Amino acid sequence: MGVKLWAALMAGVVLVTGLWLFQGLSGNTGFVLSLRAGKLAALALVAASVAMATVLFQTVAQNRILTPSIMGFDALYLLVQSLALATLGISGFAALPAGPKFLLETALMTGLAAVLFGTLLGRARGADIGRTILSGVILGILFRAGSVLVMRVLDPNANAVVQSVSFANFSRPSVETLLYAAALALPAMALALWLGPRLDVLALGRDRALSLGLPHRAMVLGTLALVAVLTATATALVGPIAFFGLIVAGLAQSFAPGAPHRQLLLLSVGLALIGLIGGQWAFERLLGLKATLSVVLDCGGGLLFLMLLMRGKIR
Repeated sequence: MGVKLWAALMAGVVLVTGLWLFQGLSGNTGFVLSLRAGKLAALALVAASVAMATVLFQTVAQNRILTPSIMGFDALYLLVQSLALATLGISGFAALPAGPKFLLETALMTGLAAVLFGTLLGRARGADIGRTILSGVILGILFRAGSVLVMRVLDPNANAVVQSVSFANFSRPSVETLLYAAALALPAMALALWLGPRLDVLALGRDRALSLGLPHRAMVLGTLALVAVLTATATALVGPIAFFGLIVAGLAQSFAPGAPHRQLLLLSVGLALIGLIGGQWAFERLLGLKATLSVVLDCGGGLLFLMLLMRGKIR
């Protein structure tokens, strides 16, 4: 990767950060800056988590068209929200403490991944990634069917609440929730960067990795554990973001084909920061929240995926 690419990436991150913090600043500047800084931290944490999780997952799966959402995390999140509303009602759901609720959702999604990966990969002679992904797809269908079933017995007001949490909301995180999320995600990101050279070997395939002395099964399980923590944290923090990781991971691999994983992870994080912070700034400050960024990301990501797939750019 060239110096110009890194310089452009850093300039883009600084630009969108400055626009987010200081554009249109007036009135009680200290209070406004504190609010903007809190939301900026949430956006940055989600962007980095989703970008890294997608790159790691594609490395393990050796497939650039897959994202961690295919494992059913988003569907489980919606099922948890639906069950909580059906059990507690709207008032009880709204009264749930943000921190414990976030930790419970993260624990459930990470626990699902531990059971799925540990059962299917831990007992297999080889890393049966295909069977694991297929099982994740089936579980996602099961969770979505369960959430639809629960939503049918909810009253219209509760149903509207479930619909509202089915899209990512970057205004949702509280300071307590953000601290919990940072405590979970930042060590996982640091570990992913530290494992960069081993990820380069893992990307060569199982046989070559084993011939080079890499404990393939342990590396696959460890990488998937990082994917689970990062994806669960981002989803529990703001809600489901299906295609955003696919967009930034695809762009990173297009800008730096064959780059080492440490550079690829950092590049994808930088692109994710520019895309998420810049996109939220445009929708919030320029469009006056007349549209939802997560919907546009999912729509644009889906169209990009289909376009690249038809052109044969993704294999």
